[in-house]
Amino acid sequence: MGFLPISREDMEKADIRQLDFVYVIGDAYVDHPSFGHAIISRVLESHGYTVGIISQPDWKDAASITILGRPRLGFLISGGNMDSMVNHYYVSGKHRQTDAYTPGGLMGKRPDHAVVVYGNLIRRVYKDCPVIIGGIEASLRRMAHYDYWSDSLKRSILLDSQADLISYGMGEKSIVEIADALDSGIAIKDITFIPGTVYKTHDITGIYDELLLPSYNEMKADKKVYAKSFWMQYTNTDPFTGKTLIEPYPKGVYVVQNPPTAPLTTQEMDDIYDLPYMRTYHPAYEAQGGVPAITEIKCSLISNRGCFGGCNFCALTFHQGRILQVRSHESLLKEAMTITKDKDFKGHIHDVGGPTANFRQPSCEKQLTQGVCKNRQCLFPKPCPNLRADHTDYLTLLRRLRALPGVKKVFIRSGIRFDYLLADSDDTFFRELVEHHVSGQLKVAPEHICDAVLSRMGKPSRSVYERFVQKYNQINAALGKKQYLVPYLMSSHPGSTLKEAVALAEYLRDVGYMPEQVQDFYPTPSTVSTVMYYTGIDPRNGKDVYVCRNPHEKAMQRALIQYRNPGNYELVKEALIKAGRQDLIGFGPKCLIRPRTPNRNPQPQKKASADTGRKKTIRNVHKKKSKKSPGNP
Repeated sequence: MGFLPISREDMEKADIRQLDFVYVIGDAYVDHPSFGHAIISRVLESHGYTVGIISQPDWKDAASITILGRPRLGFLISGGNMDSMVNHYYVSGKHRQTDAYTPGGLMGKRPDHAVVVYGNLIRRVYKDCPVIIGGIEASLRRMAHYDYWSDSLKRSILLDSQADLISYGMGEKSIVEIADALDSGIAIKDITFIPGTVYKTHDITGIYDELLLPSYNEMKADKKVYAKSFWMQYTNTDPFTGKTLIEPYPKGVYVVQNPPTAPLTTQEMDDIYDLPYMRTYHPAYEAQGGVPAITEIKCSLISNRGCFGGCNFCALTFHQGRILQVRSHESLLKEAMTITKDKDFKGHIHDVGGPTANFRQPSCEKQLTQGVCKNRQCLFPKPCPNLRADHTDYLTLLRRLRALPGVKKVFIRSGIRFDYLLADSDDTFFRELVEHHVSGQLKVAPEHICDAVLSRMGKPSRSVYERFVQKYNQINAALGKKQYLVPYLMSSHPGSTLKEAVALAEYLRDVGYMPEQVQDFYPTPSTVSTVMYYTGIDPRNGKDVYVCRNPHEKAMQRALIQYRNPGNYELVKEALIKAGRQDLIGFGPKCLIRPRTPNRNPQPQKKASADTGRKKTIRNVHKKKSKKSPGNP
């Protein structure tokens, strides 16, 4: 099949006079099923539509989006696999130096708020051509949303981008329905009936089973109103129970969100991943050193979509939904065999997973016909009595992958949901996980150890994590292995005061662990935690939440997690004094730091030895990577 056209020359070679769709993307063109633009393009192609790619156009030059001509049916826009603002900026506001989704890792090839910029660029040149936006950047901004980078409430991205439609969430079904509607001659303004889409209108009289949200002006005037509106949206992300949402704007404009599209069946998932992807970046990037993002995913398998974990700082519920969608063993084994034939394959499948690796079926049977519970989580605060905690299918899949010719190791890097693992009464998977799928260190995400913070995060209690740690260590000992846990920890999440930050530091002292890198809470669009950050209100119950917004306090909370770092001494000292915990400054075994004698350099702490009775410090040598989608399991 070859790559999709990226130039007029490519169109001529393929005997295409006019493309059906031109897809403008913020990433480099990588024809691999881990990249959203590749999936959407190949799905459209499988339905008989031609698609060309304009990758990272020069947004300062209108001619850059004309290189493939005017499309017959419309322009598609995606900001990329990552939100463009998260791609550009650390939570501190400092600019990142590299972009893994750009040739050679070069930063600066896409604009801030890429979808908005590309949309307005196209609209200036092609005033009446349909424009459809999608991908994570558009999906999470489909209604009014808090924008961390400007510290303001922004309108729906549909309005700011001047687009006609949003295809939100997993867009394989909706994009084909949009294409078929346009191809049949239906005007873009009349495409108001497709699940998984958002449109704008001046007339809402024909809409039924709707839910009227507060107006944009009301939300701007009162943060409580915004918190209420978001929770209404959050509880309507299910395709079976979700209602049509209407958000009023000035001048009689309404942004209307149709209910989410139905989850993909296993057969539909298999068909999507069996499309003729080239499985690498476009050869035009070879001279620039290729595209760094392909390195990790090239030898990995995506086995599922969706997540019923319900972490409040993660946008997956809002983007992919809570209903698990999975691929068959046969589909995954076929792709694995393809991977083994790649010249770069060294015998290791790096990952078999998705948002959460050990989710391989919906949490309960009811979801497939009646949808998920509106005001009840599957795992939080405790596992639901109806939860199906069963790793049999995933275990069988991993065994079959391990048995493939040429496969030496099969690792799991997507993240294990440890409370779900403990909910399974059969330890067989846990044992084989430790025996075969951990390369010295297993990454898990407790995020914190204070129950008050964990409750705001939507994470299991400390006792659950400690039970997991104990069991992990027991299985390692029984197998004669010495493997460690690498816990991901988050500082300054809503609900975390200096008191909780100190408690986390004490925990790290007691277990002998020093993280090399700490993740500050990042208020990305459309998460429960981001609403807490912006409003100071927990949208789940309307209660006030402490929010750490001061950069200096954020620095203190972060420093406490890395209290052993000499460079953090003054911040740690200040934090302990402010928290009233001077008892942790001294020479005792429980102290975090020692007093400093004036005009003397601090003496480096001696490493704990086996005969001191103190635990060996475990350092996390793996830096935390950004997720394909914002959030951790």
